[in-house]
Amino acid sequence: MIGAWFPLCVGAALACWPAPPNRLQVMIESPATVRIPELWRVVRWLLPAAVAGLVAGAGGAIAAGVLTLAWSQEWRAHRRATADLTMAAHTATALRTMVAELRSGAHPVTAAEAAADVVPAVAGDLHALATAARLDTELRAPALPQLAAAWTLGKRHGLPMAEVLDAARRDAEAGLASARRMRAKLAGPRASAAVLTGLPVLCVLLGHAMGAAPLPVLIGSTPGQLLLVAGCLLLWAGTAWCRALTGRVRIR
Repeated sequence: MIGAWFPLCVGAALACWPAPPNRLQVMIESPATVRIPELWRVVRWLLPAAVAGLVAGAGGAIAAGVLTLAWSQEWRAHRRATADLTMAAHTATALRTMVAELRSGAHPVTAAEAAADVVPAVAGDLHALATAARLDTELRAPALPQLAAAWTLGKRHGLPMAEVLDAARRDAEAGLASARRMRAKLAGPRASAAVLTGLPVLCVLLGHAMGAAPLPVLIGSTPGQLLLVAGCLLLWAGTAWCRALTGRVRIR
């Protein structure tokens, strides 16, 4: 078991080995310091595989790495979906605030600054839009593309800014409401996929509790380790397929 674990550690170390800097980098860059977040990211990836490798050998290490990858992808997909909903809500709030300010007689620049005070999460983009409008340059807002496009459209064609932004607000609120409804409808299928993903692990533990001893077979024999790796790969493929099916619904 130790003999199989040693080359795996060497291979992981060589994969993480940094490239040597060239002469220009040595002259320009300051001496590098170890960043704790980057170090923790590497440790977080290697720790489950290392523990599994000590307990279950090379097959267990590979299986743990595959399961860690599946969990990381699921977590990133969840965070991305939550961030999309949050940004859509911020966009709708900013547009609503600007429309109210414009209809009360405020200038678009003043309306954007007022929206920045109401929605601090996108204040940087709103201030950038206000500055670009003052300087009469191209309006860019990576976090608020709908607002920037509507503002540019109204400015280019001389349309009433309040009406243009109000149409963009209605579109943003309709997209947000649709995404929330679809996310609520997909909660059941996602929960079912999570339960089905955990069933193989539960069955292995149940079989071990009943005396069938599947764990020694998976850990102590070469065919068992191959089956362990194959099962984890199938679990990862199942989660990726479910994520691809449920992740098609995005906020437009």
